[in-house]
Amino acid sequence: MTESVVSLFEKLVQAEPPADAPVLFDTACVLGGSVAGLLAARVLSDRARRVVVIESDDLSTEAGARPGVPQNRQVHTLLPGGQQWVERWLPGITEEAQARGASYAGSDKAVTTVNGIPMASDGVDHHLLAIGRPLLEALIRDRVTALPNVSVLRAQATGLDYRDDAVSAVRYVGVDQADRSAKSLDADFVVDAMGRSSRLSNWLKESGYDHPRLERLPAPINYATALFERPEKFADLETACALGLFTPDHPSGGVSVAAANAIEDGQWLVMLMGYGDSRPGRTLAEFREACAKLPPIFTEATAGAPIGDVVTYHQAESRRRHFTEESLNHFPARLVSVGDAVASFNPIHGQGMSSASLHASCLASYLADAPELGAPAREFFRLQQVVVDAAWGVSAGSDAARLDAQNGTEVPDDVRQQRWAMAQIAAATLADGEVTRAFRYVSYMLRHPATLADPTLLAKAVAANEGAEAK
Repeated sequence: MTESVVSLFEKLVQAEPPADAPVLFDTACVLGGSVAGLLAARVLSDRARRVVVIESDDLSTEAGARPGVPQNRQVHTLLPGGQQWVERWLPGITEEAQARGASYAGSDKAVTTVNGIPMASDGVDHHLLAIGRPLLEALIRDRVTALPNVSVLRAQATGLDYRDDAVSAVRYVGVDQADRSAKSLDADFVVDAMGRSSRLSNWLKESGYDHPRLERLPAPINYATALFERPEKFADLETACALGLFTPDHPSGGVSVAAANAIEDGQWLVMLMGYGDSRPGRTLAEFREACAKLPPIFTEATAGAPIGDVVTYHQAESRRRHFTEESLNHFPARLVSVGDAVASFNPIHGQGMSSASLHASCLASYLADAPELGAPAREFFRLQQVVVDAAWGVSAGSDAARLDAQNGTEVPDDVRQQRWAMAQIAAATLADGEVTRAFRYVSYMLRHPATLADPTLLAKAVAANEGAEAK
């Protein structure tokens, strides 16, 4: 089972867009113009005569934060797994992002530290795309909406219609208060990309269909993010993309995670994150004071003139909707969900946008295998589950361990053993480059987390940790 999951995940990561894709639909409809929705629209543009994206936010301009993306101003980094797949579907977008000022940071310009100690070099030149969320969305949106068969309908989806247990239309109302009359759009295939607050489950229940079970994992996190002017002599600075992780006993002023990205428009985008009652840096003075307790790059990055105020963001929990065989027993055909509508993770791991790009890969693989369109898309959800399991295991696993420790919860022996093994591997990334390489391949969404269960790798991690303790 593990080998097949690992192999399937790798196939999804390495999948190429189809060279010759037969048209399967007259009209495909995507509910939501987020990164996940736009990439789904790109996939469907090869399979439908027309693709309509229904989105209530204005997508016609690059006018900063969208109301539908409350975390718009927070740090976003496109991990290598997501970046590679977005580049395959939208060739040249990485180069265009760089031309607009984003940083494509290789190993010489990116650093991850734990309590100020850099991870060991893994010998692989990974690249991270450090970019503001509004610009990335704009680049993807411009590419996708420029396709001749893709259009955007500014409206709010209000429900679905069905025929023969398959979705047949999307109901919607306009956003113009002068005309809020109910309308509908005939559709042969529908993608729910409405985010973590997706209303699809309510619509399904109202129509007598099964709906996915919603899992909630408390993960109370508090973000504080600020922009600063960046000096022109970028090469003089230590790095273009920095991530600092801090244990509870580190004197970081309550900061658990800090990130600094050199993004477009000559700016540093700096983020501080704390758990629970820790709310780091709500004012500029507090923000800089907290950064002074962190590795030097954070003091450098916040030394320039501030651009705007410190922006805070709170997320109380991670969510996952389980599209399992049980929930698909009575489920409409020609309907799938992607992105945060399926799973929204603790953002500190940066896997949201990369996971969404791999959901698009799942959609492309599903449609390429001549699916039975008159039946629920079980094969799509099976593929997607592999991706979601991988991201959820990385992000939710550490949150669940933290929650159990706080509550004094007794955990089963097998779970305790798994957590011990992961702690050994994480600690060994400071001392052993081979362990670091395996760990990064997983955290960058290039390999499945099951690859970290290799006994040889664990033995190497334990030996590295024992050697470090003996020094």
